[in-house]
Amino acid sequence: MQHSLQPRDLRKIDTKYINQLPAILVRKEAILVNLLHIRALIKADLVVLFDSVGSTDSYNQSIFVYDLQEKLRMGFAAAGGLPFEFRALEAIFISVISTLQAEMEVLVNLVSKLLTDLEENIDREKLKLLLQYSKKLSKFEQKTLMIRNAIVDVLDQDEDLAAMYLTEKAKNKPRAMDQHEEIELLLESYLKQTEEIANTVATLSANMRSTEEIANIILDANRNALLLLELKLTMGTLGVGTGAMIASLFGMNLKNFLEDDVNAFAAISGLACGLSATVFVYCLRKMNTLRKLDKI
Repeated sequence: MQHSLQPRDLRKIDTKYINQLPAILVRKEAILVNLLHIRALIKADLVVLFDSVGSTDSYNQSIFVYDLQEKLRMGFAAAGGLPFEFRALEAIFISVISTLQAEMEVLVNLVSKLLTDLEENIDREKLKLLLQYSKKLSKFEQKTLMIRNAIVDVLDQDEDLAAMYLTEKAKNKPRAMDQHEEIELLLESYLKQTEEIANTVATLSANMRSTEEIANIILDANRNALLLLELKLTMGTLGVGTGAMIASLFGMNLKNFLEDDVNAFAAISGLACGLSATVFVYCLRKMNTLRKLDKI
């Protein structure tokens, strides 16, 4: 088969599958790369790029193609002794890392500003934004970690690392399994940058979770304060209702032998007010006792 590839290998770079996992596959005569907006087949003297239909990363792809052309035009010596396939890989990693860094900077600026605003004031719209940014950050972190895992998978296989020297294999001088220092250093360099981005995003995610927890605590405290106020108003209403009951009893058109007493009005009014206050104070003490027991 052409390029010594199997049909299942080509699925990794098939542009019809938008949600393919990032992957770096090493085969006998080629390296298949699927990272973010780049899907490429790299050989000892050839790079084939696959463009996704309707891709939203055309700007990044244009920059990548220009950088790739510049690197591939460089001679072996001018490129620091890097063979053709490694120069192509380096151009891919530079584009991928640059894209991740640009996206990360946008998210960091947006989230940092929102967290600062939430420290000053908490409102519904800001909490909605916090939820939206949290989802975006989680998605970005997952994407970064998948790219990291794709690099780690290659680094863990000595056989794959040695097989990535396509130029030497084309000259019938394949590398031994333990002779892969150059490509290992290249991959480790970009692995480190990917991990730095992932760590930055993880720290920002932790800050968002902390802010969300604090916001929930404040909202719960405000909610409890409103419930407490409502309870006090209910107790006050109960006390007033108790006093009003006495007033309604004496307000009936029935003889009670107190109509002619000059002190009756003051006495009954005092009794009603005292009873109302007693009921309110009793309810308030019971509520405070229950709150103390709840804190234990």
